[in-house]
Amino acid sequence: MIPSTFPQLGSSPIRLSQGHLNLLATCPRKFQYAFLDQLSSPNSTEQQERQTQGAQFHLLLQQWQLGLPIAPLTQADPQLDQWFKAFEAASSEILALPDSDSASIQQAEHERTLESQGYLLTMRYDLLLSGDRQSKILDWKTYPRPQNARHLAENWQTRLYLYGLAETSPYDPEQLSMVYWFFQGTQDDAMPQSLRFSYDRTQHNHTHQDLTQILQQLTDWLNQYADGESLPQLGPVNRECDRCNFFPRCFGGDSLERSALRHRAQPDQSPLKPADPLTLLEISKIQEVPL
Repeated sequence: MIPSTFPQLGSSPIRLSQGHLNLLATCPRKFQYAFLDQLSSPNSTEQQERQTQGAQFHLLLQQWQLGLPIAPLTQADPQLDQWFKAFEAASSEILALPDSDSASIQQAEHERTLESQGYLLTMRYDLLLSGDRQSKILDWKTYPRPQNARHLAENWQTRLYLYGLAETSPYDPEQLSMVYWFFQGTQDDAMPQSLRFSYDRTQHNHTHQDLTQILQQLTDWLNQYADGESLPQLGPVNRECDRCNFFPRCFGGDSLERSALRHRAQPDQSPLKPADPLTLLEISKIQEVPL
């Protein structure tokens, strides 16, 4: 049975974030363990410290945007102080809209919801800049800029955030963009770096098709789950399993047995084939900061 903590279809709408969509795209069984079965998958101490510090940086920039004191945060943590100084140094570029449009509205930690197929899609923008002709989503990251931008372009955070803004605002897709700012600089360059993604109607239609498919598939899986059937899992041949704390629950054994299982497994044993549109690549080294 579906736990009472997880809304059933037909009653309260299920709320899905970009994190849920990424997890569904990576491994439906892991989605089940984390959100349907409510099983914990604890992070390492190092991961938890990075997430806590990242959350503090988001809070710092939110307080700065609201005109609240930030000294208690920056004075208590030299790393936060360094990141904020980098933000200040690049703020004229960070807060500018394309085509010399002026950002008449700045909304920090701005939330939007969009109904789709009975689900409520939720988006939380670190900062949303809106002008007469353009709107830009800003997202803060406290790790180095990734070298492969394609993985970030395919990530559901980029896709859902732009799609949701196009669906809930008067802007055309071509008037929207999203910029990730990475504040973990290098020894040679402490300035923040960025990745910008433009948007258009073709991308919007493509995201709509993929979103429709993944939500339809989720509805089928939830109906099967209510009848006692588990959601699909990746086979041990998939390298995602190496990084998953739920590996023993899926296959038994421990991490020492994973390479042997992969060696014995055939590539076609995974229930989600590489060509499946649900298997979008997840950025394994990039973790979302819980807010």
